[in-house]
Amino acid sequence: MSKYLDLSIKEIHELLVEKKITPLNLVEEALERIEAAKDLNAFITVNDKVREEASTLGEVDPDNLFFGIPIAIKDNIVTKDLKTTCASHILDNFIPIYDATVVEKIKNAKMLIIGKANMDEFAMGSTSETSYFGAPLNPHDKKRVSGGSSGGSASAVAGGLVPLALGTDTGGSIRQPASYTGLVGMKPTYGRISRYGLVAFASSLDQIGPMTRTVYENAALLNILVGEDEKDLTSVKKEKEDFTRFIGDDIAGMKIALPKYFVSEIVDKEISDRIKEIISLLREKGALVDIIDMKYLDTAVNLYQIIAMAEASSNLARFDGVRYGFRADNIDSVDSMYAKTRGEGFGDEVKRRIMIGSYILSGENAKTYYDKALKVRDDITKEFARIFKDYDLIIGPTTTRVAPMLGMTKDDPHKAFMDDVLVIPVNMAGLPGLNVPVGINSEGLPIGLHIIGKSFAEATIYRLASFIEEVER
Repeated sequence: MSKYLDLSIKEIHELLVEKKITPLNLVEEALERIEAAKDLNAFITVNDKVREEASTLGEVDPDNLFFGIPIAIKDNIVTKDLKTTCASHILDNFIPIYDATVVEKIKNAKMLIIGKANMDEFAMGSTSETSYFGAPLNPHDKKRVSGGSSGGSASAVAGGLVPLALGTDTGGSIRQPASYTGLVGMKPTYGRISRYGLVAFASSLDQIGPMTRTVYENAALLNILVGEDEKDLTSVKKEKEDFTRFIGDDIAGMKIALPKYFVSEIVDKEISDRIKEIISLLREKGALVDIIDMKYLDTAVNLYQIIAMAEASSNLARFDGVRYGFRADNIDSVDSMYAKTRGEGFGDEVKRRIMIGSYILSGENAKTYYDKALKVRDDITKEFARIFKDYDLIIGPTTTRVAPMLGMTKDDPHKAFMDDVLVIPVNMAGLPGLNVPVGINSEGLPIGLHIIGKSFAEATIYRLASFIEEVER
């Protein structure tokens, strides 16, 4: 088997420009690797037209770094004429008639969509074990999860099947699997990337982002994905910028905060110790790192449960068996069609969240729970703003532990939510956050560092991440 996909994107691009390889060579290699690593269960659907698409890309554009590069797309991002299931039985026959805005951007960049990556059903979970198609496995240890909900995207990139993937992050679903599998994963600022064509889970939290092997490749891919979109009124108009522009810059003089909560007893000792080593290194190189008190971080999981489940119950009301997707058999009324279709089509975790969300939004409960949660969410946002008056970035571990064994949290929803306790606050405040790998533990499993920036400060995050990556090599 050829090894072109193990090269950096820059190296692959040079080979394409020099005509030593073709996009079809890359596609063939990716398909071979997917077939050979079927046990990873990284993909739900492989694009059966990708060879033809590779053959008709035309002449290589020497200025387009991503020309002909294979990419995996999380299966809750709609792709025209390519099945999009959200890892759910209720959509396991759904073929969209349009592309998500990010998919249009990927195609305009002449990238090749290899297939749709496995995930937690409707992105609801932190291990990808809620997938109707079974959990994707962690390439570092196949008895462990690759995280969630973007677990298939993480497995595909970490397993070397593709060099790049898109994930989505509602409460840590890019950064947490990136940490578990040793990848760079960015959740951009809310509104930075259009959500048009992303099947909504919690509309005020969802964000699409890149998952890659290196910081540079992550920043370069983000360059392609961002931009205002009239089809998504939450997307933000910003002046065009190059997210790679600070990569390789010195970090002397950077002011960095580490909240005490992020290295409290909730975090495994090996992870805490590794984060403290990184802090020592940053200080040696001239960065100021202060350990600070920060309010509300311990309330983020409860807020997330209220807000995300309420919004999910509303968003998932559209899956009713009427217009598209699965419809139950043996129905004798409209009511029975709704009940049977949703009862048979959704998995247990999705049904649980819909029921809790419906309860939260019913009658006076909306004021008691949802409205109050939004007020506390506003307090979290203000607390981040207070910290960012004095600091450029906030850091901490991405996860409280390394990737757990399969089945460990499947029947313990609280434990599953606690896997995301360190990353959820970022979604609450709509801020950008990135996981960068910082080594492995005594069992050979990846440890991730979480870097949080001010709104629209992705380039500053990449500056610190690239420094840490260089030291880790």
